[in-house]
Formats: sequence, structure tokens, C-alpha cells
Amino acid sequence: MELSPSAHLDTFARDHLPPAGQWPELVFDLPELCYPERLNCGAELLDRTIERFGADRPVFRTGGGEVWTYGELRDQVDRIAHVLTFVLGVVPGNRVLLRGPTTPYLAACWLAVMKAGAVAVTVLAQQRAKELTAVCEIAAVSHALCDVRSVDELVKAEAPGLRVTAYGGDSPDDLLSLAAGAPSEPYATVATAADDVALIAFTSGTTGRPKGCMHFHRDVLAVADTFSAHVLRPEPGDVFAGSPPLGFTFGLGGLVIFPMRAGACSLLLEQAGPRQLLPAIAEHRVSVLFTAPTAYRLMLDELDGHDTGSLRRCVSAGENLPAATWQSWHERTGLRIINGIGATELLHIFISAADESIRPGATGVPVPGWHARVVDAAGSPVPDGEEGLLAVRGPVGCRYLGDPRQGEYVRDGWNLTGDTYIRDADGWFRYVARADDMIISAGYNIAGPEVEDALLHHPDVAEAAVVGRPDPVRGQIAVAYVVLREAVPTGEDTAAALVAAVKQRLTPYKCPREIVFLDALPRTPTGKLQRFRLRALE
Repeated sequence: MELSPSAHLDTFARDHLPPAGQWPELVFDLPELCYPERLNCGAELLDRTIERFGADRPVFRTGGGEVWTYGELRDQVDRIAHVLTFVLGVVPGNRVLLRGPTTPYLAACWLAVMKAGAVAVTVLAQQRAKELTAVCEIAAVSHALCDVRSVDELVKAEAPGLRVTAYGGDSPDDLLSLAAGAPSEPYATVATAADDVALIAFTSGTTGRPKGCMHFHRDVLAVADTFSAHVLRPEPGDVFAGSPPLGFTFGLGGLVIFPMRAGACSLLLEQAGPRQLLPAIAEHRVSVLFTAPTAYRLMLDELDGHDTGSLRRCVSAGENLPAATWQSWHERTGLRIINGIGATELLHIFISAADESIRPGATGVPVPGWHARVVDAAGSPVPDGEEGLLAVRGPVGCRYLGDPRQGEYVRDGWNLTGDTYIRDADGWFRYVARADDMIISAGYNIAGPEVEDALLHHPDVAEAAVVGRPDPVRGQIAVAYVVLREAVPTGEDTAAALVAAVKQRLTPYKCPREIVFLDALPRTPTGKLQRFRLRALE
């Protein structure tokens, strides 16, 4: 595909796009996806939203009761963009790393980077110096805007040539102090091309060198104009909240892009675990919730005494949503969780379903604007009802930053997500497992998530993870790691009861051969289960 003339003076990002022959086929079959050649997603989300809904609407709230209006946000964003350009010397195309807890200031920095025509490199506040060094090296980051509370690890990274500007402190060269002294007139937004790189999001992979996923300005709007507009369907009066951080594309979409595209408001919480979310929902009348399956499971134990009546939309992604969790949440709240699968490579959710069309235990159907199929190892479609690899294409596609693994993810114009799925005869997609998490025991395929779901139906189980253990006779056996609810005793009797419960739901060969009790399962900062750490124990 021929690219538009770039507004980037620093051409690093465009120079390191994959070769044209390795791109996935892009599909723009909705009229709203036909964007103009010049497009700046920061201006679209902020300035154009103000034109539609006004400047006095609330855009961000904090747990401490602070409220920002769209007009106040625009003033802060334009001042920060002025500092980036005229004080820090950022030019269009420079990579600017953003790091800090989830606050309105972090969101304002992201929008300012967009309007300044630079490229945002989003990272998690929990990442350590070694990880930050790799990110800065891969993306050739020149500048960083960092919450003063998160500066230490970034300084330890000792990234060559990196200029770190802190915000939230009392130094005269603090970003916010500099912004306060910036001109009050509107910032002249850089007229980026729709296909200029806007952000580089790094995969939260568990092993190997991290992969930088490059996304265009039009991509940012495309995920809002597909999943959010057609499945989530937010309203201007909605209040969004959730647990994923803004350094995670699930959080960036759910807490910034989607609400701002709709003229809605977002509650940004620095601490957003299950115990913080429930009281916040009641206090701030949250109507749209984004979090991971584990959080929904844990909140079930805390629901008593909390008012969730303001909720009308609950979204789950990041990992598979077990049917048992969906059913329990629906029974307790009356709410139907919107399950979805997304990927950092594709920016956000591309298969999902909402409302009465939801089928517990299934992911859904391709979001309008997206296409999906199930293929074999050679890339040929498999018959409905058979397991295979999930292949996806739509308005956003995988573009790794100078990484040879591009050829593994994109094949024959399709994005292969690394998930094993089944497509039913009526077009519904059901998750089986991550392709590398399939357990093969005595010639049988055992999907760990299916066994986990069976375990989670037992009232004594809080969390469960199933992995394969090498076995000289069977090749592998399934081993279940289980976190029990409070006061439930560990031991042989409990283990036997859990195995018996699984046998009531699944064929015997799928039952775990061993139950291991843990106090907690290993997870990433974004809440994803780290099965590789459990396999290492095996």
C-alpha cells in the first residue's frame, strides 16, 4: 500500500516499517473508516469532540474527587505540546516515552505527543530498568515524560541520549511548571498523515526480546469506530472506569480513546484492583467497566454491600473469560459481560458480542469492520467445528518495528494471533487455548482454559491455571494450579473433590492428573496469567 507524504521530520518510524510484502491486507469496508489523508488523532479526540459536545463536559475524574473538563484538558494538552516543541526540542516523528500511574496528567501527555506529531512509546509504570533499556534501544527513544514518582527506574536504565522530563514535582524544570508558563493560545497541531505512526506499543510477551507494534493515527480512531461504536456503543453521559493501565493498549482504548471519541467521561484510578473498583463504581456512578476476567471473579466475593446499579456495560479482555465467571457475574448483577479478544498487534478488540447475542463461553463474532477465519498450519481454512489457528484482518494490522518476527505473525495477508479457536457453523468463534498452551497427552489435545473453566465452577476455587508437565509415558499430563477461597483447607480430600467435579463436566482424559495449591497465581502487571512460570516449575 502506498503511504501518504509524512509530516515526520524524524523518519525513524516510517523507515522501520516492515517491507510492503510482509504487511497484512487492510480492510476498510465501513464508510466511517475512510479517513482523510491528513489526520491527527489527538486533535480528533480532543478538539473535534469539543466542537461536537462543548468544552464544559467532564472528561476525567480522579479517585480524589478532581474533575477535568474537556476545555481544561485542551488547555493543559496545548501547553504541554508547546513545551515539547519549543522548550524540549521535540520534532515530529521523535519517539517520546510515557511512564507513570494512571492519571489525567499521563493522558494529557499522550494527547500532547499526538498533537505535536511525535510518536508515543507507552510503557507500564511497573517496568524495571532492564526492560526500559530494551524499549528505549529498540524504539530509539529521544525524550521521556515521566511521573516524578516513577523516575528512578528510568534513570537507572541509562538509555543513551534520553532526555527525561518529570511531571508532578516542585522543580522549576518540572513539565507542569514549564507548561504553566507556556502561551495560553491554542497549539498549532501538526498536520500528520493518517498513516504516520502515532504510537509504538510493546507486547507484554513473557519471553524473548519485546516486539514494538507501530500504529498509525487512523488506527487509533479505527478501533473506536469499530468495536466501541458498534459493540460497546457508549453514550456521552457514560462514566468509564477500569483496571488496565494506560501503558497497555486495552487501557488506552477503554479509558481514553473510546470515552473521548464519544464525548464521555473516564474515572482514572491510580490503584484499580477489585477492592478499589467496587467502591469507586458506587461513588462515581460508573456505567462502563473495563477489566480482566480475574478481576470479575475476585469482585464476586466483594459484591455484598457495594452498589453496582450504575453499571450498564462490562467489558472483559486480556485473557479468556471462563463461562463460569460470566454466569456468576450475570446471576449476581444481572449484567452480561462483553467478552472480547484483542491483541497489542491489532491495538484492541476485534471479535466480540454484546447484549442478548452474547453466548457464555464463546468470544463472539468479528466486530463490524473486521474479518476472521480459522486456518491450519499451512494457512488453509479448516472446516467449521474443527480446531485451528485464528486469522484476522481489518482496518488495523500488525507492523512490528524492524523485527523479523513480522513474517511469523502475518501470513498470506492475515494476522495470526497465536490463538487456537473453533468457528461454529453459524459463524461464532470459541476460544480453545493459546496455540503454545495446548497440552498433548497420550495423543489427546487438552485445552488448559477448558479445564480451568470446569475447576472455576467449583465454589471452593478462586483461581485456576492448567499447564502440561512432561511425562515419559503420555508425553504430557495436565497439572492444575489452584488458589482456594479463604478458609478452604488444602490437602488430598480437597484435591480429590476438585478432580471429581471436573470429571462431571469433562471427559476423563481432560481431568488434571495432579492438583497443586498456591497462594496466588503468577501474573503480569496487566493481569495476564504467566503460564510459562508455572511450566518452569514443572
